[in-house]
Amino acid sequence: MSRPAPGRRLLSDAVVRTVEWRALAADVLRILAVAVAYYATGQAGLLLSIVVDGAMVTPLWPPTGIALAALLWFGLRAWPGITLGAYMNIEHLASFEPGDAGLLLGNTLAPVCAYLLLRRAGFRTQMDHLRDALALVFLAGLPAMLISATIGTGMLVATGDLPPSDFWPVWAAWWAGDAMGVLLVTPVLLILPQVTPPADAYRAAEALALLVTCGLVTTVACRSSLSVLFLVFPLLIWAGVRFQHVGGAPCALLVSVIAISAAIDQAGPFADHTLFEIMVNLQALNGSAALTVLLLSALVTEQNNIRLRIEQVCEDLSEVVERLAPRRNGTDD
Repeated sequence: MSRPAPGRRLLSDAVVRTVEWRALAADVLRILAVAVAYYATGQAGLLLSIVVDGAMVTPLWPPTGIALAALLWFGLRAWPGITLGAYMNIEHLASFEPGDAGLLLGNTLAPVCAYLLLRRAGFRTQMDHLRDALALVFLAGLPAMLISATIGTGMLVATGDLPPSDFWPVWAAWWAGDAMGVLLVTPVLLILPQVTPPADAYRAAEALALLVTCGLVTTVACRSSLSVLFLVFPLLIWAGVRFQHVGGAPCALLVSVIAISAAIDQAGPFADHTLFEIMVNLQALNGSAALTVLLLSALVTEQNNIRLRIEQVCEDLSEVVERLAPRRNGTDD
């Protein structure tokens, strides 16, 4: 039995080590990219924060959406980036203390559990089936985010930073903010690989006009003293039907950001209400917008795919019939 020459074996070992180092470097870069994105969106989310019973919470926490999208793209190897990004956000607000380790645990564990639940359910990042949208809502968005809200609020109570009597209001606001991050931010990130320059100039102009109109109508509805928030839903339906997730997800996120800004200023329909009433109205709007776009876009995409498959089957059958027809004529003769 022949053995490889020493020089060839050394070369092979060097190649293996090079490949391993490149893979390690790629993983490190992914982790750092996730951490930076988590931290940057966290700072942006804090600009829309609201103080609930002495605790600062955000009606929309974008890092949760970043974390789940990163896990769906890169797998569980992305979790250190989530933890690092959460640490950077905590350190930015105040010096890190041992009790803050629970916050890191909750912020990491919630998206990881959401990812595992989605993987178990066979979730597809294209979100081209209704079941994908339902899984994102009822597995990743609502139940999984209970973990971060419960651990985070519990740690605030345990460390004495929050009175036990204020647990439930802060817990509810925390959970809603994390859930909205999943329902509004994650879809926007997942559809990025699907975005292509439209071949039809009319369709591109329609998409741009829809986005601008959605922003203007939402601004007017959220700043007007009249209760006209319902005016945004025809636009969201239009976006979901015409452009599916590619158009619907950005419009829903835009509606949410504008509504949160108005709620913070207590303008329009959010004026003259208690903080609890403002949060309920705001999250009802955000949740309805997210559900409308997610479910409608997935349903339309699924129906379009079914129609395309049926058309393809009809074309294949037509070709088969055309090939068989001459043989039948020849046989009859």
